[in-house]
Amino acid sequence: MTLDLTAELAATRLLAVIRGSDTAAAIATGTALLAEGVRVVEVALTTPGALDAIAAIRAAAPAGSLVGAGTVLTPAAVADVAAAGAQFVVTPAVVDSIPEAVRRGLPVAAGALTPTEAYAAVRAGAAAVKLFPASVGGPAYLKALRDPFPQIPFVAVGGVGLAELPGYLAAGAIAVGVGGPLVGDAASGGDLDALRERARAYLAATS
Repeated sequence: MTLDLTAELAATRLLAVIRGSDTAAAIATGTALLAEGVRVVEVALTTPGALDAIAAIRAAAPAGSLVGAGTVLTPAAVADVAAAGAQFVVTPAVVDSIPEAVRRGLPVAAGALTPTEAYAAVRAGAAAVKLFPASVGGPAYLKALRDPFPQIPFVAVGGVGLAELPGYLAAGAIAVGVGGPLVGDAASGGDLDALRERARAYLAATS
C-alpha cells in the first residue's frame, strides 16, 4: 500500500530537512531528531554519503517514523534512494524524478513557487507541493496561492523559523519543512544537545 505522505505531514506538521557536510553527523542528527519525537525527516542528496545516511537513519527509526530523501532530481536518483530505503521523495522543483518516484510508489513532495509550477507538480503526480523558497512571499503569498488551489496540500519550506512558523500554518500549510533553523550545524558536526533543544521547541510549536 502506498504511504499517505499528505496525511502523515498533516498529522505531524513538521518535516525536518537534514543537509550537512558529514555522513556520520547527518546520521547522528537524524537519529537525535527521531529520538526527540520528530516523526518525518528528509536527508538531502547534497549531503556526502546521503544514501548511507538514509539507510542508517531508517534502520534506527522508531515505529511510525518516516525517512525520506531530498533534492532528488533524476530517475536514477529515485532508484538510488529507493534502494537505500527512502520512504518518500522531496524535490526543489518540478523535475524528472517525480513521475519515476510515482511509478515506484514513492510519494513526492515536489518543489514549486508559482501557480503554474504548483499545478504542474500535482499533474505530475506529486502528493504534496513544497512551496519553496517560502520566505520569498511569506504566509500572505501562500494564502494567495491557496485561494485558487484549495485542494493542493502545501508544505512551506525555506526560511521557516520558529517566529514564522505559526503564520504559515495559519495561512493553510499542512506542515512546514525546516532545515537550517532546526538542524543548524548539527549535520556538519555541530552540537547535538542544541539540536535536541531546537527540536523540542519546534515540536511544541507544531503540537
